[in-house]
Amino acid sequence: MDSEDDVMQALAAHDEAVNRYGRTIWVGAEPTYTDRGSETPQWLFNALGDDKLQRGQRMLQRIAKANPGAAVLHCVGRQYSGEPCPRWSLGLYSRRDGHPVWTGPPDVLLLDNKTDGKTPEATAEMAAVALSSVLNSNGLTAVTLADALSNRVVFRTDGQTPVTDVAAQPLLNRPSLHGEQVEGAEVTDLLAEDGTYLVVCSDSQDALRVELPRVRDVGEFERLLSAVATASRQVGVRAILLSGFPPPVDAAVAWTTITPDPAVIEVNMAPVGSATDLLGRLRELAAAADDEGLATYRLQYNGVESDSGGGGHITFGGVEPSASPFLNEPSLLPSLVRYFNRHPSLSYLHAVDSVGSDSQAPRVDETLSQALPELSLALELLSRVENPLPETIWGTLAPFLSDPSGNSHRAEINIEKLANPYLGSRGRLGLVEFRALRMAADPETMASLAALFRAIVAMLAEYPTNEPLIDWGESLHQRFSLPYYLQRDLKEVLADLENHELGLAAPLIDRVLCDRHRVLKSCVLGDSRLELRRALEFWPLVGDVATQERGGSRLIDSSTSRIEVRLRSANTESLGEWTVSVGNWVIPLQDEVDDEGSMRLAGLRYRSFVPLGGLHPTLGAQSPLTLTLTHPADGTWQITLHEWHPLGEPYPGLPSTIAEARQRRENRCVVTPLDEPPTGLTPPPVEALGQCVVDLRWQ
Repeated sequence: MDSEDDVMQALAAHDEAVNRYGRTIWVGAEPTYTDRGSETPQWLFNALGDDKLQRGQRMLQRIAKANPGAAVLHCVGRQYSGEPCPRWSLGLYSRRDGHPVWTGPPDVLLLDNKTDGKTPEATAEMAAVALSSVLNSNGLTAVTLADALSNRVVFRTDGQTPVTDVAAQPLLNRPSLHGEQVEGAEVTDLLAEDGTYLVVCSDSQDALRVELPRVRDVGEFERLLSAVATASRQVGVRAILLSGFPPPVDAAVAWTTITPDPAVIEVNMAPVGSATDLLGRLRELAAAADDEGLATYRLQYNGVESDSGGGGHITFGGVEPSASPFLNEPSLLPSLVRYFNRHPSLSYLHAVDSVGSDSQAPRVDETLSQALPELSLALELLSRVENPLPETIWGTLAPFLSDPSGNSHRAEINIEKLANPYLGSRGRLGLVEFRALRMAADPETMASLAALFRAIVAMLAEYPTNEPLIDWGESLHQRFSLPYYLQRDLKEVLADLENHELGLAAPLIDRVLCDRHRVLKSCVLGDSRLELRRALEFWPLVGDVATQERGGSRLIDSSTSRIEVRLRSANTESLGEWTVSVGNWVIPLQDEVDDEGSMRLAGLRYRSFVPLGGLHPTLGAQSPLTLTLTHPADGTWQITLHEWHPLGEPYPGLPSTIAEARQRRENRCVVTPLDEPPTGLTPPPVEALGQCVVDLRWQ
């Protein structure tokens, strides 16, 4: 049996444990995929460009062929500052009970032979007439507009006769939604809000294009799809392209979208009711992405393993808003905020490279200095309210679950879609999203992380916590910047789950604790072993952030790096005789113990390069970083960590495999025996000493 089957069995056990609690906790995910071999703007920092749309279309094509009876929808997407039009959005709309929602001609993406699927010209007017007839036969009141607008159908569902006079209702002649700027939080259909629905048919090169109105009710939307399917068959349409407004969603339907985001293609998965189902869907997506040459990670020239660049958010809620555990258990969200505060590993261990108060998902205790006592008061006042309304829960916590600028989208616990009155319908979905997550390297790891957070949600729903918030102070960015302390903290979480009969099985634990991508070097020095790992660094924003935001980007100084040094030995007494120095500073070491035995460790912070724009313009690069390790019996060793090829040579190209990337990292760390130990060593000045990390920039 392979490890993937072990993961599926472990997830099944997790599902059973959650079910024993009687909790229904639906989980969704937002996996992101990139072309890790490309260095074009669309795969490094731009949302749009080149062939991203075509590759997204081919991904959807593969998924749609595996889900017959689903409707393929080419909807209008989100619009962001500085972009002239909404982004594209491809979606798959299906019923959860397996009954088909689309019985008409195939979507243009699903044609195996484009020539055979070509739709005759001048079909739009014929399709509009047929659609009007079908809608009327279904008990609606529909009319085809006259003259130049004969490709448009207007209908109502309340029995009233729709307005057809363009002079009286100019919106009947509105341009295509896909070419218009979006105003406000979401695209709006002013006609539909008045009970009038406009369908626009047009001829495209390979298909009949039908632009659908905003329909709020799932049943009515399915009736409209059925009518379009019937009408298009009647006039001999061989291929179709359904576009327009996003569809309505409730407990009966699943809605998965594929959209562009900076550097990646993002998939917003339809939520599912079990972790095993989540893994199955993730594997389906991974296969489609792999067929398209897309990956969940990037390998840098020097061997650094990065995620896709778009994150891997995980969302929890109910099959519909009214079933959300966060709305049905008012104590759940406050308990979750308290629990995350007490366990920094949930914020950092699987985070992207940029963490901290200026990141895309800061912790609540990383924002304003006064946030923690105010949050403590807010939680206390909320606990005094019996059965608080969803709006009360959201209004109490939203000001704290944001970044320092007040952006509620940027928070590790994102509640902008919980009960938010300012985001239209998508703000009232009963959802809580965990954003402090890098995109996992494979479906099994992402599903394992989802099970971890889902188990925490189940535990806190059943056993709320009122434990006081911890003011971590300096230790938050000192102690918990080091992988060792993050793993130790997560083990406490895992033990907590085990004590509440929600423990994860070994295959899942192995994946949520794995940090192999952080290892820089592992080597034997005499009777001891040295391990170097990339630690977390908290990169600051530089300059006028508000001005940068209007330009669509933010300038971050990423020139500072941090590493963790671990020394191990079977001989505890011998381990204590090691001395680690950098330059003339002797580095203090912490004595710790883990499952492998005793160790000594330290964190080192240094400037790895000089940025074009950043802090400390007079500070030079401290790379390569040279450490000297001395032991009375095992000798003296020099460890030189290069940021690039040790000889300064160019790499032949990007690493082709993860194994090759790890070998490049190993090769960048050069170990050399020395004849004599260094002399004249002194302790670092107090300014350079943190709780667990020495800041070499003071040297």
